[in-house]
Amino acid sequence: MFISIIADYGTGDPAFAEVTQRLLAALPNAQLHTLSVPPFSTLATGFWIAQLGLNFGPSDRLIYHNCAPRQDDPEARRNNEGEGLTYALLPNGVKVVGVNAGYTLSFIKHHAKVLQVVNVSKGGSQFRSRDVFPPAAAAIMQDNFSLLGDNLSLKQIPDVPQGRVAWIDGYGNIKTTIAAGTLNPEPESKIVIRIGDVVSDAVYSDGSFKVSEGTLAFAPGSSGWSSPDGGEPLRWMELFLRGGNAWERFGKPRVNQSIAQIA
Repeated sequence: MFISIIADYGTGDPAFAEVTQRLLAALPNAQLHTLSVPPFSTLATGFWIAQLGLNFGPSDRLIYHNCAPRQDDPEARRNNEGEGLTYALLPNGVKVVGVNAGYTLSFIKHHAKVLQVVNVSKGGSQFRSRDVFPPAAAAIMQDNFSLLGDNLSLKQIPDVPQGRVAWIDGYGNIKTTIAAGTLNPEPESKIVIRIGDVVSDAVYSDGSFKVSEGTLAFAPGSSGWSSPDGGEPLRWMELFLRGGNAWERFGKPRVNQSIAQIA
């Protein structure tokens, strides 16, 4: 079996090693891969749950995610309590176990065949993804569903926010939550994009490399997945500076920052 761990511990943080050990203790034959998202970034967490979970991969697959800002209640927390654990089953059989916080389930909520609460403690440790959650994830991965509780209502999960920075890749390309299907400009038409206080000219393209060196392109990117209604596959728009770095061009914006086309 293959397990993807998506969490905001930080790149290279030993927390990944600790969680990996706990999962392997219960699932010794598993192969694990770790992916670090920015601190408290439930949007990036949800984006990668969908990108990894809804696309082709090993058939026996678990996505184990933890990004729990504990923002569901502004009051002082009792016994380190935080947002609760949930289980989702995707149409391709991929199992998803992790905390329902912010946008973590937003990208998959209309795809999931099952969305249920997992009945484990919401507290008991500052490090719940190591000390509390792994036995439940391992049980579910082995088709033991005895810990599953109430169904989650789609109303309990926010929709994907439109016009946000979803991710910045290693080349400085800016992945967005703007669906390609919502736009219909003429190819090679000039547009103006604002992120935060920075404004830049760009060229709409139906393929990022169909622009000359030094041109900022706004184009359907490499991220996306099948649509929940079986229609055209969903693709997300990206800002791509050929021969440069779009993230730097826009002053190094953060994930979740708003993006607007102003012309």
